[in-house]
Order: sequence, then structure tokens, then C-alpha cells
Amino acid sequence: MSTSTPTATGSEQGQTVDQKLQQLRELFADAPEVGRKALENVLAELKTQVSEPRTRMESAGRVGSRQGNVSELTIIAPFAPGGAERLRAFLRLLDGNFDGANKVGSLHDMRFVFLDNDTKLLFCTAFDGDWDPYIDDFVTQIPDYLDILSCGLEGWPGIRSPQAKDYLASHQITAEGWYVAHPDLTVADISRLERVGKAVDEFLDKVGD
Repeated sequence: MSTSTPTATGSEQGQTVDQKLQQLRELFADAPEVGRKALENVLAELKTQVSEPRTRMESAGRVGSRQGNVSELTIIAPFAPGGAERLRAFLRLLDGNFDGANKVGSLHDMRFVFLDNDTKLLFCTAFDGDWDPYIDDFVTQIPDYLDILSCGLEGWPGIRSPQAKDYLASHQITAEGWYVAHPDLTVADISRLERVGKAVDEFLDKVGD
């Protein structure tokens, strides 16, 4: 499975916005009518949007993409026999309570999706910073939990194994497109802003009394 980060060719990098839009229109020439009409409806908006990009997709390090301070990780891996059943039971036990993951201070979110009649796992997460430090945080902060979550995957060596990073990278797929609402805000920034907001609300409540 390829894990390289997509990069534009020299010709693509040298294209103007108008040239890229024209290429898109040509590619959509044989698209379903609903798609062709939708593209024509938003062409002007698209031109403005891509002429002044908010941020650019960059490499998250070894694998994956990053926007600002936030990176993405998407893994698809096959389950070993019985692995899906064990993982589902553990996730149902947690019932959405992943407070233990707060020990990994760079973690924004994570999702577990069972694919192809419980034969594969789709795991997606967003985190602060680069790939290697993020994986290291799991090794130092919640290694046992990660092994409980991952031991059902075919060939999982254990997070403490020197082969763990190679295993994860070999099953990771870099996102072609990815949206981050606030790419410059880390988990720590968001927590700080939340505390400030609560303090301001409490102050205003006292002033209003």
C-alpha cells in the first residue's frame, strides 16, 4: 500500500489558477449533468477561494498531511481472526468515553470504522505537530490502551516494538484533501481559550447581578 504524500508535478505547480480551472472544466466535460451544473455554479467562488488560499497542505513528516499546526493520520488495516469482535466489545465498553486519550496532549480526535463485513479497520485521527512525536506520545503515555485497540489487527507487533512505526506507516494512506477549521490552534490553545471563555462568562454573570 502506497504511503507517499501526494505532490504536484512541475507542470502542475506552474499552472495559473485559470489554467487549473480550465483543466477542471475539461475533466468535468463528461461528468454527470448534476456535477457539470454544480461546477459552473461555483466557478467564480472557486476562483476567489483558490486565488487566496487560507493554508496549504504540507507533509506531516514520515506520512500524512498537515495544515498549520494540525496533522492527519488515516490507516486501513486488516483484522486478524476475532480481532473485530474484540475491538468492538472494547469500544462498546468505553461507550464514547475516551478520557484516557487526554494523556496524549496533542490528540484532537479519532474514529474507528469497521469495513468490508468486519474484515478491515479504518482508523482516522487529527493531531498537533509531526508524525513521529505523535506516535512517541502514545508509546510513553498510553501504550497498553493502544495495544488493546490494535492487537486485533493482522500482524500488529505491539506499540513497544521497534517495528511498530513501520507497521503503522505501511498501512497509512495520505489524505488527498482535508479540511481543518482552525489549523493554527493546537489542543492546548483550544483548552486555554475554553478556560478563558468560561472565566469571561462567569465575570459577566457577576457584573450583571
